[in-house]
Amino acid sequence: MIGTGYVGLVSGACFSEFGVHVTCMDKDKGKIDQLLRGEIPIYEPGLDDLVAKNVKAGRLTFTLDLAEAMKGADAVFIAVGTPTRRGDGHADLSYVYAAAEEIAANLDGYTVVVNKSTVPVGTGREVEAIIRKVRPDAEFDVASNPEFLREGAAIGDFMRPDRVVIGAESERARDTMRRLYRPLHLIETPIVMTNRETAELTKYAANAFLATKITFINEIADLCEKVGADVHDVAKGIGLDGRIGKKFLHPGPGYGGSCFPKDTLALVRTAQQHEAPVRIVETVVDINDKRKKSMISRIVAACEGSLAGKTVAVLGVTFKPNTDDMRDAPSLDIVPALQAAGAHVRAFDPAGMHEAAKLLPGVDWCADAYQTLEGADCVAILTEWNEFRALDLNRCKALLTRPAMVDLRNIYNPAEMAAAGFLYSSIGRGSAPAGRQAG
Repeated sequence: MIGTGYVGLVSGACFSEFGVHVTCMDKDKGKIDQLLRGEIPIYEPGLDDLVAKNVKAGRLTFTLDLAEAMKGADAVFIAVGTPTRRGDGHADLSYVYAAAEEIAANLDGYTVVVNKSTVPVGTGREVEAIIRKVRPDAEFDVASNPEFLREGAAIGDFMRPDRVVIGAESERARDTMRRLYRPLHLIETPIVMTNRETAELTKYAANAFLATKITFINEIADLCEKVGADVHDVAKGIGLDGRIGKKFLHPGPGYGGSCFPKDTLALVRTAQQHEAPVRIVETVVDINDKRKKSMISRIVAACEGSLAGKTVAVLGVTFKPNTDDMRDAPSLDIVPALQAAGAHVRAFDPAGMHEAAKLLPGVDWCADAYQTLEGADCVAILTEWNEFRALDLNRCKALLTRPAMVDLRNIYNPAEMAAAGFLYSSIGRGSAPAGRQAG
C-alpha cells in the first residue's frame, strides 16, 4: 500500500483485518516513525485499535522502502494524494505517476497495480504506459478500485460496504482482486466488475451526485426561510421517496472535505476537456463556493448588524464531525470573514484545533465549549459534533454577553431555544409570512 494517508492507512489496516499480509509504505519518515511507535497520524475512530491488533498479529507492517514492501506482493495499491492542481482545477497526478515509475523499477513476478487514489478517467491507461515504458518485460496488470470511505465512519464503510467497484482488463487481474475481497463475497457484498474507465468515472459521478443533493437541499432551505416552510419536514417528505432517499438532505453551510470539492471540480474539468460539459455539476461548484462565503451575513445579523468589536464563539471548525480534516472546511471562509469584519474569534473543536491553528491565525483556541462562550456576543455552531448537541443551555446563556446563537447545522430545536431565552437562528426554518399563518 503506497501512501499512509487517509485512504492508504485505513485500506491497509482493513485488508490486514481480512487476513491479508499488508505492508504500508510512505516516503514521509515522520509518518512511518509514528506508525512504528504505534501512533496514528490521522484521526479516525477505531483505527488505532485496528492497527495495533493487526501489527501484533504480524499481518500489518510499515516501511520507507518500496522494494521491501513489494517483495512477493500479489498487488500493489497506489493510495497517494491527488489534490486540485493550481491554476486549472484538474487533479494533480504527479504523485500517482511518480509511484508508477517506482513500482515499475521494483516489479518481481506478476503483480496487479491498483489505483486506489481518486483519479480522472484515463489515468489507469497512463499508469500502464509508464510502467510498460520502464519495464517492457514485466508481467503486470493495472486495475482501478476507487474508495468510498466516509471520514469518521471509514472502517465500517470498508468492512461492510454498499458495493466494491473494480475496473480491470484481464481475468487474471479480476481473480486477484476477488481473492483480496473474498471476505466481502461471503457477506454478499455487491462486487461491480467493469473496465478501468468506468470504475474511474464511477467514483467522480458518485461524489458529484452527493454534492448535488447537498447543494439542492441548501437552496431549498433558503427558499423555506422566505416562504415560512421547515426544511427538515421538506427533507423528510422527499427523502421517504425511495427514488430520492433521505441521506445527504441535511442543510448547512456548504460541503467541504477531502473529496467533494476537488472531485466535483476535477469532473467539471475532465468533462470540459472531452467537450461533454456537466452543467449541473458546474453550477453545484459555483453555488457551494458562494454559500460558504454567505454564512457571515447570518452571524452579522445575530450581532445586531455589526461585528466591530464583538466576540464570536465558534464551535467546530472541521468540515464534519469525527475527523480532524480541515480541507475546504466552511470555517476556512467563515472565520477569516468574521475577523475581517472586526470580530474577535474564540473557537473550540474536539479534534481539529492542532491543524486549524496553522490555517486560522489570530483565533483564541479554547479548552472546551463552555470556555469558548465566556464573554462572547454570539455563538456560531459550524460543525455538528455530538458533544455540542446537549450543552447546558442555562450555563451557556450565563456565559454569553448576549444569548445569541447561529446554528449552521440545525442541531437544536427552535422552540426549545426560544423557551430558553435565546436569540436563535438556524437554516431553512422560516416563519410563515404575514397573511399566511395557519388557523
